[in-house]
Amino acid sequence: MQYDEFIGNVQDRARLPSRGDTVRAIQATLETLAERIAPGEADDLAAQLPPELGTFLQGAEETERFSVDDFFLRVAAKESVDVPDAVHHARAVIAALQDAVTAGEMDDIQAQLPDNYKPLFEAGSEGEMDVNV
Repeated sequence: MQYDEFIGNVQDRARLPSRGDTVRAIQATLETLAERIAPGEADDLAAQLPPELGTFLQGAEETERFSVDDFFLRVAAKESVDVPDAVHHARAVIAALQDAVTAGEMDDIQAQLPDNYKPLFEAGSEGEMDVNV
Protein backbone atom coordinates (compact mmCIF):
# COMPACT_ATOMS: atom_id res chain seq x y z
CA MET A 1 0.00 0.00 0.00
CA GLN A 2 1.32 3.43 -0.92
CA TYR A 3 1.61 6.30 1.58
CA ASP A 4 -1.27 8.37 0.16
CA GLU A 5 -3.52 5.32 0.01
CA PHE A 6 -2.79 4.46 3.65
CA ILE A 7 -3.46 8.05 4.76
CA GLY A 8 -6.72 8.10 2.80
CA ASN A 9 -7.75 4.74 4.24
CA VAL A 10 -7.24 5.94 7.82
CA GLN A 11 -8.83 9.33 7.15
CA ASP A 12 -11.96 7.66 5.75
CA ARG A 13 -12.22 5.09 8.54
CA ALA A 14 -11.59 7.60 11.33
CA ARG A 15 -13.63 10.35 9.65
CA LEU A 16 -10.85 12.84 10.32
CA PRO A 17 -11.24 16.32 8.82
CA SER A 18 -7.69 16.84 7.54
CA ARG A 19 -4.62 15.05 6.34
CA GLY A 20 -2.64 16.59 9.22
CA ASP A 21 -5.06 15.18 11.80
CA THR A 22 -4.80 11.81 10.09
CA VAL A 23 -1.00 11.76 10.13
CA ARG A 24 -1.04 12.72 13.84
CA ALA A 25 -3.40 9.81 14.58
CA ILE A 26 -1.22 7.39 12.62
CA GLN A 27 1.97 8.63 14.25
CA ALA A 28 0.51 8.44 17.78
CA THR A 29 -0.78 4.91 17.23
CA LEU A 30 2.32 3.51 15.53
CA GLU A 31 4.71 5.09 18.05
CA THR A 32 2.70 3.64 20.92
CA LEU A 33 2.52 0.23 19.26
CA ALA A 34 6.31 0.33 18.78
CA GLU A 35 6.75 0.98 22.52
CA ARG A 36 4.68 -2.13 23.32
CA ILE A 37 6.15 -4.69 20.89
CA ALA A 38 9.72 -5.95 20.55
CA PRO A 39 12.00 -3.60 18.60
CA GLY A 40 12.71 -6.30 16.02
CA GLU A 41 9.01 -6.78 15.43
CA ALA A 42 8.54 -3.03 15.02
CA ASP A 43 11.31 -3.13 12.39
CA ASP A 44 9.58 -6.02 10.61
CA LEU A 45 6.32 -4.07 10.55
CA ALA A 46 8.08 -0.90 9.35
CA ALA A 47 9.64 -2.86 6.47
CA GLN A 48 6.15 -3.60 5.11
CA LEU A 49 5.00 0.03 5.23
CA PRO A 50 5.91 3.08 3.16
CA PRO A 51 9.11 4.64 4.60
CA GLU A 52 7.23 7.76 5.75
CA LEU A 53 5.12 5.55 8.03
CA GLY A 54 7.87 3.14 9.00
CA THR A 55 9.77 5.95 10.71
CA PHE A 56 6.97 6.16 13.29
CA LEU A 57 7.87 2.63 14.41
CA GLN A 58 11.54 3.37 15.03
CA GLY A 59 13.12 4.61 18.21
CA ALA A 60 11.78 2.30 20.92
CA GLU A 61 14.79 0.42 22.24
CA GLU A 62 13.00 -2.03 24.51
CA THR A 63 9.55 -3.43 25.04
CA GLU A 64 7.40 -1.69 27.64
CA ARG A 65 4.57 -3.50 29.38
CA PHE A 66 1.28 -1.60 29.56
CA SER A 67 -2.40 -2.46 29.27
CA VAL A 68 -4.64 -1.74 26.32
CA ASP A 69 -6.26 1.03 28.38
CA ASP A 70 -2.83 2.60 28.88
CA PHE A 71 -2.22 2.14 25.15
CA PHE A 72 -5.23 4.36 24.45
CA LEU A 73 -4.20 6.90 27.11
CA ARG A 74 -0.77 7.19 25.48
CA VAL A 75 -2.27 7.57 22.01
CA ALA A 76 -4.64 10.26 23.32
CA ALA A 77 -1.77 12.18 24.93
CA LYS A 78 0.43 12.01 21.82
CA GLU A 79 -2.43 12.97 19.55
CA SER A 80 -3.79 15.63 21.94
CA VAL A 81 -7.36 14.30 21.76
CA ASP A 82 -9.85 12.82 24.21
CA VAL A 83 -9.61 9.08 24.91
CA PRO A 84 -12.79 8.14 22.99
CA ASP A 85 -11.40 9.86 19.90
CA ALA A 86 -8.02 8.17 20.39
CA VAL A 87 -9.73 4.78 20.63
CA HIS A 88 -11.59 5.39 17.37
CA HIS A 89 -8.49 6.68 15.60
CA ALA A 90 -6.25 3.85 16.84
CA ARG A 91 -8.80 1.28 15.69
CA ALA A 92 -8.85 2.93 12.25
CA VAL A 93 -5.06 2.82 12.06
CA ILE A 94 -4.95 -0.86 13.10
CA ALA A 95 -7.64 -1.71 10.54
CA ALA A 96 -5.61 0.06 7.84
CA LEU A 97 -2.49 -1.82 8.97
CA GLN A 98 -4.34 -5.09 8.54
CA ASP A 99 -5.05 -4.09 4.93
CA ALA A 100 -1.45 -2.97 4.31
CA VAL A 101 0.72 -5.76 5.73
CA THR A 102 0.72 -9.53 5.61
CA ALA A 103 -1.54 -11.58 7.85
CA GLY A 104 1.57 -13.26 9.22
CA GLU A 105 2.99 -9.94 10.35
CA MET A 106 -0.26 -9.04 12.11
CA ASP A 107 -0.23 -12.47 13.77
CA ASP A 108 3.34 -11.85 14.97
CA ILE A 109 2.34 -8.50 16.48
CA GLN A 110 -0.73 -9.92 18.20
CA ALA A 111 1.33 -12.81 19.59
CA GLN A 112 3.40 -10.27 21.55
CA LEU A 113 0.38 -8.63 23.15
CA PRO A 114 -1.82 -9.82 26.01
CA ASP A 115 -5.33 -11.08 25.32
CA ASN A 116 -6.93 -7.77 26.33
CA TYR A 117 -5.52 -6.24 23.11
CA LYS A 118 -7.43 -8.68 20.88
CA PRO A 119 -10.53 -6.45 20.51
CA LEU A 120 -8.29 -3.72 19.08
CA PHE A 121 -7.42 -6.05 16.21
CA GLU A 122 -10.80 -7.76 15.86
CA ALA A 123 -13.21 -4.88 16.23
CA GLY A 124 -12.23 -2.89 13.14
CA SER A 125 -12.83 0.83 13.23
CA GLU A 126 -16.58 0.61 13.85
CA GLY A 127 -18.74 -0.76 16.64
CA GLU A 128 -18.34 -0.93 20.38
CA MET A 129 -15.15 -1.68 22.26
CA ASP A 130 -14.90 -1.92 26.02
CA VAL A 131 -12.36 0.58 27.32
CA ASN A 132 -11.84 1.31 31.02
CA VAL A 133 -10.20 4.73 31.06
